[in-house]
Amino acid sequence: MSFKVAFVGAGSIGFTRGLLRDLLSVPEFQDIQVAFNDINEHNLDMVTQLCQRDIRENGLGIEIEASTDRRAVLKDARYVFVVVRIGGLEAFSTDVDIPLKYGIDQCVGDTLCAGGIMYGQRGIAEMMNICKDIREVAEPNALMLNYANPMAMLTWACNKYGGVRTIGLCHGVQGGHRQIATALGLEKSEVDIICAGINHQTWYVQVQHNGEDMTGKLLEAFENHPEYRQTEKVRIDMLRRFGYYSTESNGHLSEYVPWYRKRPEEIMDWIDMGSWINGETGGYLRVCTEGRNWFETDFPNWMKEDAVRYRPENRGEEHGSYIIEGLETGRVYLGHFNVVNNGIISNLPDDAIIEAPGYVDRNGISMPTVGDLPLGCAAVCNVSISVQRMAVEAAIHGDDQLLRQAMMMDPLVGAVCNPKEIWQMVDEMLVAQEAWLPQYSEAIAAAKARLAEGPLLPTRNYEGAARLKVKSVEEMQQNREEANKNAGESDKALERPAAVN
Repeated sequence: MSFKVAFVGAGSIGFTRGLLRDLLSVPEFQDIQVAFNDINEHNLDMVTQLCQRDIRENGLGIEIEASTDRRAVLKDARYVFVVVRIGGLEAFSTDVDIPLKYGIDQCVGDTLCAGGIMYGQRGIAEMMNICKDIREVAEPNALMLNYANPMAMLTWACNKYGGVRTIGLCHGVQGGHRQIATALGLEKSEVDIICAGINHQTWYVQVQHNGEDMTGKLLEAFENHPEYRQTEKVRIDMLRRFGYYSTESNGHLSEYVPWYRKRPEEIMDWIDMGSWINGETGGYLRVCTEGRNWFETDFPNWMKEDAVRYRPENRGEEHGSYIIEGLETGRVYLGHFNVVNNGIISNLPDDAIIEAPGYVDRNGISMPTVGDLPLGCAAVCNVSISVQRMAVEAAIHGDDQLLRQAMMMDPLVGAVCNPKEIWQMVDEMLVAQEAWLPQYSEAIAAAKARLAEGPLLPTRNYEGAARLKVKSVEEMQQNREEANKNAGESDKALERPAAVN
């Protein structure tokens, strides 16, 4: 069995190496063609060397095709993994730092809120170019498997405007599933779930053990769990008030709704500093920065360590390889996928990108009807969907008025800022990210003029309620195992330190 799989953004070591391991753990896939693309030749070279070494030491004859020429890599590809971060860490830092000047304290800033909306503007602009290349040089009807955030916005744009079949993939459902089982004192395999909503705001609407509905027992279980009652305060409070547990981490979830991060003096009441994902200000930016610095510095040692073994027991939980396995071999795979709604969740808009259960086999990706979400859960999702829709249309058309309206409607931005502050913040972010926003050239010129002419609203020199400094390479060397995991895993909070209170 041979077909071509292309990775766009392959310089992302966490995703690329793990997804390749998962793919090549499938016996039928040991003669596939693999191609890597990245705009950073240095990162691409390091990841290619490492993955080629893994392939060789697993006894396979695959030769990775690696190139900064994206069209060459996409030529004749049947499947395209997209793991890009448009603008890299440079742009990401402005997603976090500029909103902080206006009092918007984000943990991640890659899905919603000010950072996620701007990340979407950069990402959609480039995803349209990626889609054009796929349409022109990949296999007809090639499938894009998108891991890039903001997941819903990018997947929405690719399906509506990109002309490429696109499915969005995330590991959030699996992580919450493990937590629920742990809180109930059970193994993950013993707990059956149905999870539905939108990416990063998906709800466990059904939780069963041996046919018994456990949903009503979750609040007590989480409140009594010695770890989760400290690390998941936002999720537990949402469970208390809406009746269902959310997929997303404490830090992520806290920035998608208006209630937990709007008053600086209250933020520490809702977060925990044991792990960045529990709510640390700019936490994901910090660990991504540390991971990149560590990998670049320590790369020679990675080449000396044992290769990743392509065995079924080493295979990860990311959906991508299992979807391809189902499509190519017919083996059925059950997962949760991000797709255009079209009635799957009946009280969310048809055009939205929803996350819901589906199954894959040789006939394709099938998404059964879920029906209505509970009204409160649907209301939370619908607020985000309105922001996503405006952000997508703004990015496609370079409409800065719509971009500003999306910012106004964002739950946390609207809770913290008034309209004048939002307008000035958008001006600052557009100008700071000019290199990645070609569709906004006229708006950026006007924003530069306004910022130069003034008068400007006062802003703060604000580091956030819970910001930690980026560790130096020397500090990371004190715990190489932890540093390697941070750099090498796609899920950078798979293993979390104990709660700190």
